[in-house]
Amino acid sequence: MLNKLAVSAPPTYNQEKHDSEDYFTADERQTLCRHDGESKDFIDMGNGLRMSLSENKTSANRLDIIYDAGGDLYNMRFYRRTFSKKTFECKTKDIETHDGIYCDMLEEMFTMVTGLYTHF
Repeated sequence: MLNKLAVSAPPTYNQEKHDSEDYFTADERQTLCRHDGESKDFIDMGNGLRMSLSENKTSANRLDIIYDAGGDLYNMRFYRRTFSKKTFECKTKDIETHDGIYCDMLEEMFTMVTGLYTHF
């Protein structure tokens, strides 16, 4: 039986260059979006990706990955967003922010911060 946080087969990595229209290759999206079966709310932000995170070792429930075209690097922001049904207020607390990450380090950084694996 597979661990519910694991994916049955590792995705292949495509080392194609990013063009100005698409900052993430299909394989990178697949790797980041399939890290476990419970993440949702994937949002294409034009120059990045936003997603909700399932329960992990930090209190972060959201992740933003922004592509920096000038340096051909990525910035990752793990944060917790809460909403009060009583006051209708939305609060955001930064958990961790990492700037200047190479594309081949995204999986490692994701696992280091959340404790979740994109594949095994």
